[in-house]
Amino acid sequence: MEIEVTSAEERFDWERIRHLMKLGIVAALMVLAGDMLLGWGVHDPNVSGLEGYLSAYLTVGDRRIFWSSLLGFLGIPMEVLCYFSLIRLIRPYSEKRAHMYRSGILGELAFGGCGVHVPCLACVFFYRYMSSVSPETALDASLRFGMFFLLPGMVMFLIFWAVQQVAHIAAFLKEETPYPRWCWIFCPVFGMALTMLLKLLPETAIRNALTAGWLSNGSIWMFAGLLIMSKKAQEEGEKA
Repeated sequence: MEIEVTSAEERFDWERIRHLMKLGIVAALMVLAGDMLLGWGVHDPNVSGLEGYLSAYLTVGDRRIFWSSLLGFLGIPMEVLCYFSLIRLIRPYSEKRAHMYRSGILGELAFGGCGVHVPCLACVFFYRYMSSVSPETALDASLRFGMFFLLPGMVMFLIFWAVQQVAHIAAFLKEETPYPRWCWIFCPVFGMALTMLLKLLPETAIRNALTAGWLSNGSIWMFAGLLIMSKKAQEEGEKA
């Protein structure tokens, strides 16, 4: 594939790209800390179904809900903005793919924090409150609360998230980045899948906390993997 510019330094500002990846790891760790605050707990084995799943949140105190909400509110936009490091890698090869990736980023930026994370914490708070004042209606009321205030943002977020994942994987498989093709595994969805393998382990508070941060873990996997491989990708690009 031919690129109009001839200098590797003109094509890629590697110093800036690596800076964004490092910042992305910090931001993702911030969000992961918030997710773990929310997810730290175990489910009541005496309760089945959706109530059994939600039972783990009954032990989450107000302070944990507040800090989980705040860390995600601040960390998610920082994390998503650092995805622009990938735009810098893709654009010299494919403006169309870069535009697709950018569209996914903008949607995640719009709906990730205020559209999904904060409403999710609001649902947990609401369920805890309803369980204490009206246990018989807590589940039904919480489901309706989630349908009204969480589901719309979640649907929109997942649409843009899927666009980003498709663009990311396609860019690497079609060699539209300076990285080797096999580096497609350093995509968020692959890291998320690895995280969810922890579900095969016996239930513990730490297991539940880590799997609650599956989205954050996906970003950490992506940024860390691409950062580690960036020197090799830069060297290969300079030789080409």
